[in-house]
Amino acid sequence: MEVKSPKYRDLYIEVAGVKTRYWQIGDQGSPLILLHGGNGSIEFWLYNVAPLAQQHRVYAFDMYGCGRSSQLANADYSLAAQAEFIRAFAESQGLEKINLLGNSMGGGAAMTFALMFAAMLDRLILSAPLGWGQQINLGLRLLTIPGVINLLRPSRAMIPSMLKWNFANPGNLPPDWIERRYEVFALPDRQKSIAGLARANINLWGVKPQVYQEIIAKLPQIQQQTLVIWGEADRVLPVSQAKMAAKIPQHQLEIWPNCGHHPFLEFPDRFNNTVLEFLKQRIC
Repeated sequence: MEVKSPKYRDLYIEVAGVKTRYWQIGDQGSPLILLHGGNGSIEFWLYNVAPLAQQHRVYAFDMYGCGRSSQLANADYSLAAQAEFIRAFAESQGLEKINLLGNSMGGGAAMTFALMFAAMLDRLILSAPLGWGQQINLGLRLLTIPGVINLLRPSRAMIPSMLKWNFANPGNLPPDWIERRYEVFALPDRQKSIAGLARANINLWGVKPQVYQEIIAKLPQIQQQTLVIWGEADRVLPVSQAKMAAKIPQHQLEIWPNCGHHPFLEFPDRFNNTVLEFLKQRIC
């Protein structure tokens, strides 16, 4: 029997001059904002929003230049600029204190937010965050070469190879989710945004030194209780980088076997339960 993805109502709000698509589910508990990775969209959280909203007010939005949010000419895609946008989104919703859950580049932005706006952050959840080392998937590094992005012509035939790199068990993903991911991935005129995201933080050799070295140096300054989840079979950001979690004073690290770059999609039930439990309890 084919699994159907949940349906959420797309909402739009202008944030810092950007028409921003978002979902909001739940009306009790503390606010929890979900941050997708580079060139991702809120579809990545299809199987997490509703379960997490049973205990929290959950928000997920498309970062500018991603998903169905507006693109900006010559946008600043640095992690600091993304952190500023997260602050602006939170303020647009009247949120004074938030929890953040970020994956990949969204994790890098979440850590940067923790350093820039510590007073606004309660707890931090990181799923294979960008910024704990130089090594990153070759395909992403190639996108920083001028002109290469123009060769990227989205097609359904590309999806299997993309899934191979992002998931340890791509065959377990519901076909309905794959189709919804393709619909957003294939939106027209996204090449400039994809290239901008990549070049702001990555070069041909990997994550830029000024990006990961600054984050690593400042990890001890993150005082919030922090949960880190990493797939042992991650082919995008190697699990060896997870050792950097030890630099965060109040951290909890989980490394999941037989799991790739998106644990929340490969093992949604386990992921949701782990996050909810973390948000309840204190780290000793």
